[in-house]
Amino acid sequence: MTDKKRKKPWAVFIAIALAIFIGDFTGKEMGLFGVTYYSIYDIIGKLFINSLTLIIVPLVSSSIITGVARIGGDGQFGRIGLKTFSFYFLTKIIAIIIGIVIINLIHPGSANVGTASSLINMKELSLSQESISASGAFVKMLEDLIPPNVLDAFAKGNMLGLIFFSIIFGYAITHISKKAAEMHMNFWTGIFEAMINITHYIMKVLPIGVFCLVAKVFADTGLASLRSVGLFFFTVMLGLGIFVLIALPLLLKFVAKVNPWNQFRAMAPALITAFSTSSSSAALPITLECMEKRAGVSNRICSLVIPLGTSINLTGSALYEGMAALYVAQSFGLELSLGSQFLFTFITLITSIGIASVPSGSLIIIMIILRFWGLPAEGIGLFLAVDRILDMFRSVTNLFADGCCAVFVAKSEGETNILTKKEFDPI
Repeated sequence: MTDKKRKKPWAVFIAIALAIFIGDFTGKEMGLFGVTYYSIYDIIGKLFINSLTLIIVPLVSSSIITGVARIGGDGQFGRIGLKTFSFYFLTKIIAIIIGIVIINLIHPGSANVGTASSLINMKELSLSQESISASGAFVKMLEDLIPPNVLDAFAKGNMLGLIFFSIIFGYAITHISKKAAEMHMNFWTGIFEAMINITHYIMKVLPIGVFCLVAKVFADTGLASLRSVGLFFFTVMLGLGIFVLIALPLLLKFVAKVNPWNQFRAMAPALITAFSTSSSSAALPITLECMEKRAGVSNRICSLVIPLGTSINLTGSALYEGMAALYVAQSFGLELSLGSQFLFTFITLITSIGIASVPSGSLIIIMIILRFWGLPAEGIGLFLAVDRILDMFRSVTNLFADGCCAVFVAKSEGETNILTKKEFDPI
C-alpha cells in the first residue's frame, strides 16, 4: 500500500475533539442567518452516511465473488481449504460470542437511554421494536436468504440474499470454461478494486463526516455522552483483550501445542504495521514475511491462509460490529431476547464476510446489521468518537487471528519447527 494511503489518523482525532466541544457549545438552537448549526451537522452527516451506504452492494458482492472464485478454483482448496475455513469459523464465532457476552454484562448503552431517541423518529423506533422477536427475525432471515429476484435484492440492499447469491455465483465461476471464468474474474476484480478506491476517496473526507456526526450527538446530549462512549470504549477493549490475550493463546497452547508468546514475538512487525495503518491489508506483505521467515509456516499454507484471512476472517472487526450494533440497540432502549441474540450472532458472522480491510471499513457492515434489526444508521454517531482509535486495535486483532489460523493449519498438516525460534531476524 502506498504511503499516500497510510495517512496518520490525527485529522480524525482532532475532528472528534473539536466536534465534542463545538457540538456541546452550539447545542440545537445556535445558528447563523436563520440556519442552525445542528441542521448543518445533520445534513452533512446524512450525506456521509449515504456515501458509505452507496458502496455497500457492489463492494460486498464483488469481494465475495472474487474471493470464492479464487479459492474454489485453487487446487489446494480441498483439504487445506476446509481446515482453513474451520479455523476461521471457530475463531470468529468465539470472538463474536465474547463481544456479545461482555456488552451484555457491562451494558454501556444504558447511559444513553432517554437522550439517543432524539436521533430518530420515535414512531419508527416503536415499529422496529415490534420486529425484534427471535421468531420474527428468523423468518425474515429465511425469506431474505434466497431472494426471488436478485436484481431486486441488489436494489433493496438485501444483504443476506446478496451474500448468498455472491457465494453461489463465485463458486459457479470455477465450473465454467476457462475463457469465460477469466472474463468474469477480470470484471468482478475491476469492480472490487474500483470500490476500494471509492472507499479510500470517502475516507479522505472522514474527518468532516465524523465531525458532523459526533457534533450532532453532543449538540443533542451535551458532554454527558462522554460517560457512555467512554464506557463503550472500555467494553470493546476488554472484549478484544480477552480474545487476543486469553482465547487465542489458549487455542495456540492446547490445539496447536505451540508457545503463544512466540507467536506474538514472530508477528510483532506485522502487528505494529497493522496498528499504525488501521488496515490488515496494508500489513499483508509483512505478515507473509513474518509467518514464513519468523514463525516457520510453509509458503503453501501462508499463501492461502493469510491473504484469504485479510478478506473474510476479520475476527476483531466481527467482535466490534456485534458490540457496536448492540450498543446502539441498548442506547435506544431496545432489548434483544436470548434467542434473538443467538440469531444476531449468526447475522454478524455472515455479514462480516464482506468487510473491506481498510480503515473504518467496519462502519459499512455495522450499518447493514443496524438495518437488519430496523435500527437507524445514524446510530453510528453514538460511538464514532472512539471508532478511529478502536479501529487500530481491531486491525491488530484481525491480523493476529489470521496468523494463528495459519499456525493451526500448518500444525494440522504435520509441519514441524513452527514457532521454535528463540531469536528473530528483523524484517
